[in-house]
Amino acid sequence: MVIPISVALVVIFVGLVYKAIKPPDPKICGSIGGPQVKSPRVKLSDGRNLAYKEFGVPKEEARYKIIVIHGYNSSKDQTLAVSQELVEDLGIYFLHFDRAGYGESDPHSSRSVKSEAYDIQELADKLEIGDKFYIIGMSMGGYSVWSCLKYIPHRLSGAALVAPFISYWWPCFPDNLLREAFQMLPQSDKWTFRVAHYAPWLFHWWMTQKWFPSLTLTNMLSPDDIEIVKSLSELPNTSQERITQQGEYESLHRDIMSAFGKWEFGPTEIANPFPDNNGSVHIWQGFEDRIIPYTLNRYISHKLPWILYHELPHAGHLFLFKKNECESIIRALLLSPDISE
Repeated sequence: MVIPISVALVVIFVGLVYKAIKPPDPKICGSIGGPQVKSPRVKLSDGRNLAYKEFGVPKEEARYKIIVIHGYNSSKDQTLAVSQELVEDLGIYFLHFDRAGYGESDPHSSRSVKSEAYDIQELADKLEIGDKFYIIGMSMGGYSVWSCLKYIPHRLSGAALVAPFISYWWPCFPDNLLREAFQMLPQSDKWTFRVAHYAPWLFHWWMTQKWFPSLTLTNMLSPDDIEIVKSLSELPNTSQERITQQGEYESLHRDIMSAFGKWEFGPTEIANPFPDNNGSVHIWQGFEDRIIPYTLNRYISHKLPWILYHELPHAGHLFLFKKNECESIIRALLLSPDISE
């Protein structure tokens, strides 16, 4: 009698564990019972769809073409704080898109740092925006920029990393610098990033369990960030609920697992994509950023002298959403002087 009961208890326990760690099935846009498709999309070679939004002058008339890469818990509908006057004066075409699993872009079960670059390349080709283009990546979208610099540098005219993501498992950082930066994180965030890196198969459980806090990014805003959030909250926003409409696991969770997972390279191993000074790469970092430690991005820029590093003394993490800062970033990217001068 004891053995059958023990076996039954083990089976029940295993079933409960499996149910807890198994991610839910995604609600694919356009599928039966899934969210509606309301935006234009392109079909990639693997059958997935990427949703996009165009802004600025028509691409056929544009002097500059910029692909904008959104950050964590964001989408193609997060517009840049840039004036129509600047857009028309410089002749800029912007291409925003939902990264895999976000908004109306299909999830990608094999999503990785590398796949980000090839999604961007194929999107550009499908929309025929030309052989070369600029990219701007904000926050978590920064790892997509690093991916492009590594895997498709020949397609780039220039790149801007704005308050870019850093991984605490990149081997390029000195131990003391990395340890100091990691200790600045809330305990809950440390564990979240550890689970994403060492045990991604547990990540769904970790992010949905109620015993311990998992991620507290909203509690890490600087005074400047708080003011920006207040101003953004006053604007009409009908797209926020669509960001994770296919499931938080397919959007937010896969984003973190891809970013903090194992990389095939470190940023300091990337070669200068513009050895002939026919383009430029920029890092923009807020000194008061409480989400991304300035010390780490400053270190990367010192190791890669071909990167133009801009540190804003009073800025936090969200300065891209301020008009003056946003336009400065765009002007520097498009009109940057020869860095050899």
